[in-house]
Amino acid sequence: MNIILDLFFPKKCVGCKKEGSYFCQDCIADILQTDLICPQCGNLSIGGLTHPGCERSFSLDGLWSLGIYQGSLKRAIQKLKYEPALVRDFAPVLADIIVYYWKKYSPYLFDLVRKNKSQWVVVPVPLFWFRENKRGFNQSKLLGQILSKKLGLDYCDALKRIRFTRSQVKLKSEQRRKNIYGAFEISSNYTLDAKPYVLLIDDVWTTGSTLRECAKVLKKAGATKVWAMTLAR
Repeated sequence: MNIILDLFFPKKCVGCKKEGSYFCQDCIADILQTDLICPQCGNLSIGGLTHPGCERSFSLDGLWSLGIYQGSLKRAIQKLKYEPALVRDFAPVLADIIVYYWKKYSPYLFDLVRKNKSQWVVVPVPLFWFRENKRGFNQSKLLGQILSKKLGLDYCDALKRIRFTRSQVKLKSEQRRKNIYGAFEISSNYTLDAKPYVLLIDDVWTTGSTLRECAKVLKKAGATKVWAMTLAR
């Protein structure tokens, strides 16, 4: 069946549209790696760790991103967000790339998670119910579910978005912070006591307002460590 489907509907690279795969080796190689940053101040940080001087009671503990939001990675994320017919086949491809690059370029965090699997849980940034129903899926949720299986970690929809917010795309940094303030809460049937370390999944880091707000809610609910992981920044 797959051979027949590939014959009539061949896979095309989301980056360059070349036939053969959803993400060709040339476009994967085009993903631009960059130095990691502290998620609080935005300055360079070894391993993406939050600087000791930037740590707050409810702050993120670190940030890791696959690459820069440009070129083939930017096109891939746009496909992931807005093409439901493609997303379920393409998301596992992206997840494989994430794990490969994460292990290669950020072994500290990878080993930290791998050695303490029983304490980590994968949590996606949620969409508001209306937006998720309209789109038909939440790309961060789908990616988180796939990553949790590949990494052997538990998965949980620990967060829920309790009010509709404007799109963050065209907002400035302070507007983003105000827009997202108070937009999340912990799901009523979930506690983080048994899984105190959270791998928080989203597609793009821009100013970090959304992920920092999520980290605050998670830590107030009992999480002791929250790392953000995104496809791009």
